[in-house]
Amino acid sequence: MDKEMRRKEKAISQEEALEALEKAEYGVLSTISTDNTPYGTPMNFVYVDGAIYFHCAKEGHRLENLAANSSACLNVVDSVKLMPEKFNTQYRSVTVFGNVRVVEDKDEKRKGITAILKKLSPDHLEAGEEYINSAFDKMHVLRMDIEKISGKATRG
Repeated sequence: MDKEMRRKEKAISQEEALEALEKAEYGVLSTISTDNTPYGTPMNFVYVDGAIYFHCAKEGHRLENLAANSSACLNVVDSVKLMPEKFNTQYRSVTVFGNVRVVEDKDEKRKGITAILKKLSPDHLEAGEEYINSAFDKMHVLRMDIEKISGKATRG
C-alpha cells in the first residue's frame, strides 16, 4: 500500500481524485478471502463526509471476507474514452485503501443508504425512500474509512 506511483506524470491531485469518487457510478471493491485469494465485486458507492458507503445483502462472500479481514481496496474509473489512433485510452482512475465495516448505527446506516439513493436516483427520491423503508432491515450498509487515496489520468 505504501508503494509510490510508477508513472508520476499521470498523478492527479487529491481534489481531482475526490471529484472522481463523487462522480463515478460504481467501483470494484476488492477484499481478501479466508483462503487468501482476492475477491473483487463491482459495487455502487457514495463518498460522503470523508468515508465511502456501499450497500449489500446481509450475507455473502464479501461479508465473510470482511469479517475475517477488514482491509479492502476500491478501484474506480471514470471519464473513459478510447483513443484508437494513439493505441491508448483516455481515463481517470482512483484507488482507495482502507478498512470496511458494517454500519451498526441506524442513523448512520440511513445516512449512507440515502446518500446512495440521492447519487444514483435523484429523480426518484420519494419512491427510493419508500424502498429503503421497506428493505432497511434486510440490507447492510458498509463504511470504508479511507487510509490512502491516489489517482491518475491519461489525457487526450
